[in-house]
Parts: sequence; C-alpha cells; structure tokens
Amino acid sequence: MRPADLHERAREALAPEIYDFFAGGAGDEVTLAENYEAWSRLHATPRVLTGPRDADTSITLLGLSLPHPIGIAPIAYQGLLHPEAEAAMARGAAAAGALNIVSTRSTLSLEDVAAAAPDAPRWFQVYLLRDRDLTGELARRAAASGYLALVLTGDTPVLGRKERDARNGFTIPEEQSRGNLRGALRHAPESAQDPSASLADIDRLRELSGLPVLVKGVLRADDARRCIEAGAAGLIVSNHGGRQLDGVVSTAEALPEVVAAAQEVPVLVDGGVDSAADVTRALALGADAVLIGRLAAWALAAGGAEAVTELLLSLCEELA
Repeated sequence: MRPADLHERAREALAPEIYDFFAGGAGDEVTLAENYEAWSRLHATPRVLTGPRDADTSITLLGLSLPHPIGIAPIAYQGLLHPEAEAAMARGAAAAGALNIVSTRSTLSLEDVAAAAPDAPRWFQVYLLRDRDLTGELARRAAASGYLALVLTGDTPVLGRKERDARNGFTIPEEQSRGNLRGALRHAPESAQDPSASLADIDRLRELSGLPVLVKGVLRADDARRCIEAGAAGLIVSNHGGRQLDGVVSTAEALPEVVAAAQEVPVLVDGGVDSAADVTRALALGADAVLIGRLAAWALAAGGAEAVTELLLSLCEELA
C-alpha cells in the first residue's frame, strides 16, 4: 500500500483531534514541512553497467544483525492509534524483522510490549525525568526485559507547543499514560522531563542498565563529537519530527555533517522519511539505518499489526 493511501486511511480512522496530535508539529510547522521537502530535493546520480548481483539490504547495528535498515522510531501513546497499541506495533515490526524502539511514554508497559514479540529486536527510548530514580528504574527494567540498547532523547528538555493541540483543547487521556509512568507523574506528564539533563547522563544510564546508550536529537557535528566523547554508542539525527523546536534544520540537511563527525559510531536518522526513495537517500548520505515514525503510526491506525508488516515489507522490497 502506498504511503499516501495509508495516510488517508489513518485520517479516516482517527478522531480529528487525535489525527492532529500525531500529524502536527511545533510552532508554525515550518520544520515539519521542511523534513519532507528536504529529502525530495536530493537527486541520485546512479551508476550503470555494474554487473549482475543480488541486492543485500542486511545490516549489523551494535552487534545486532538485521535483514534491512528500516526501523520503527519511538512513538508515544500508540493506544490512541489502535486498541492493541504498542503490542500491535511490536508484532508488526517483528514479522518484518524490523528494529522497534519503544517510547517511555507508551500506552503499554515496556514489559507488555516485550511480551508481545519476545524474540524481536527492540531498543527502549528514555527521557530523563525529574524523578531520576524513576529514570533509573526504567533503564533497569528495560535491560531485564530484553531491550538491547537505550535511546536517550536529548532534544526535549521541555515539550514544544503544538498549535493544533491548543486549538483542539487536546490533552492526553490519563489511561494512555499508565504504561511506564506511575503515581504523580501520570497526572503531570508534560512537566516530568528534566531540563537539566547533561552529557554525564549518558554514562549514568549505561552504568545503571549495562546497555549501550545512543543519543537521539543530534543535528550538529560538535554535538556529535561531544556525545561520543561522553560515551554514546550511537547517534540518531532527529529533530523530533518537527514536534519540538520549529525553525531548525531538516534531518536530511543535518545528516552528512553528523556522519562525518561520528566516524566509526553508527548513525541513524528519522524525520520526514516517507518512502523507500527517502530511505535510499539517507543511506547514500551515510546513515547506517533509517527510522520511520508518522508513516508507521499511519499504518498502525489503518490496519494494526498486519498493516505495519505490509508497510515495512513493501518498503524493503522497493529498497532492494
């Protein structure tokens, strides 16, 4: 199914305010639009007559062997998209052999998501919370539940203002916040993140969990080097899908600079990836793997686990 068709089916399936929550971005949504447009401005110069060979899309990422370089970006509150929430996403990704990154702000607990696809490769996305004991608890729970790495989101010291949500008067229903965050944090999720997060937290998370830590939200070469020097095992070029700070560089534009600075450390990218052509562009610019966010969300809303699998397999076939 074409991405545009998935998007339309998702729009029809979701209440308008929920659709806007996932589709919208921060501020005037300049970065949101630029993420998509920047990929389309990149044009290939293909080689010809290179001899017959079979396409090999497999990769190795932090010791993990994967059949293709397309993974699922962390997406919060998937219960708003489908009744089976992150369990359906996990099963859909697993059936296509895709890496799945589970959000701290998941509808289901990280343990329940792991149980839905126990043998599938998965990482856990971490926000540094004001309650650092809870952050440590989440890191240890992820390690105990078979998650293979932590993804520290660095671009969200505070949440960006989404004008669509403000117009709609939309807030996250309490039942969607019970997966991993309990007690008082469940009632005030928007104030839970710690704006004082620093480079020292990379090593702290690694020590607490015993897992490699990647940093998500890197858009600059100097930040890439600082994170690596502080112990980051990998980097994810991301501007939070345009949902945090409007007017920042697109991920397609930022990617080459971060790749050059990262050297041997793996670099992943998300933001505006809407086709196998975009995946190819990202790989050609040096990304080791590519993550899809909204596109996966639309698949989940349109048809649950089966639609997620169909989307991923279709992208992989076109990529090959």
